[in-house]
Amino acid sequence: MNLPRSFQTAALAIFVVGILLLALGGYLTPLSQIAFSPFISAQTWLSSRYLAIRDFMTAPRDVARLTQINEQLEAEISRLQSQIIELQQQNSELQVLSALLDFARTHAENEYITAAVIGRDISPFMHYVIINRGSDDGLRRGMPVVSSQGLVGRVAAVTADGARVQLISDPGTAINVRIQPSGTEGLLQGSITGDITVEAIAQDASIQNGDLVLTSGLGGNYPPDMLIGQVSGVRQRPVELFQTATVEPVVDFASLEIVLVIVNFQPVNIAPLIPSPGGE
Repeated sequence: MNLPRSFQTAALAIFVVGILLLALGGYLTPLSQIAFSPFISAQTWLSSRYLAIRDFMTAPRDVARLTQINEQLEAEISRLQSQIIELQQQNSELQVLSALLDFARTHAENEYITAAVIGRDISPFMHYVIINRGSDDGLRRGMPVVSSQGLVGRVAAVTADGARVQLISDPGTAINVRIQPSGTEGLLQGSITGDITVEAIAQDASIQNGDLVLTSGLGGNYPPDMLIGQVSGVRQRPVELFQTATVEPVVDFASLEIVLVIVNFQPVNIAPLIPSPGGE
């Protein structure tokens, strides 16, 4: 028996509304999960395969890009490290120059020329440095050389644009000194090993560790009152005529970079003025 079309339409509408009500009420959730579970599993599998293929295809480009970025970062780090080292060197030089300026102001009676150390001795028998100032700059043999700490030595040889400075630790060094606070005089000498001692100290002189050693000005080779170092040991034997003191210099010769040459001091050779035995 054929039902009227309007009745079929109404029945279909009632069925659809009923399904919707059941779905909204959550009664069809277990059924929908069972029905769509295979489709969800298939979609998940396809999605994971797609992501894996995409990562595989794009990985070389990502690695190359990361490598390039890493190289750029390493280059930037190297550049910054170079700048830091350069700034540290500049700061060190400024500190040295500032100390030299303070020294020059303290000893304003002298005239100075600043010189850079450009060479060091390679012989175990001599102790000297080479500086980048010479006769063209007014340097002459015998001029004293100082640092911000104290006495370095004196100019031993000169060319037009350079000079060799004999350090006070050189075995050929002989400087008349005075030990403070006692005022005792002696003769400072270098050695092959670089050790410095003061010889010919009076046996009855009171010398202690820590006493200051300064130039006395006698002999005409150095201005007076230039700091050399401190007494670090005293050897005194009753059977000997004199005491001997070891000296710790205030100047670190191994780290010398910039020095001052005293250009207004002219050494005096007093040897011809000293009478020989039997002479007038």
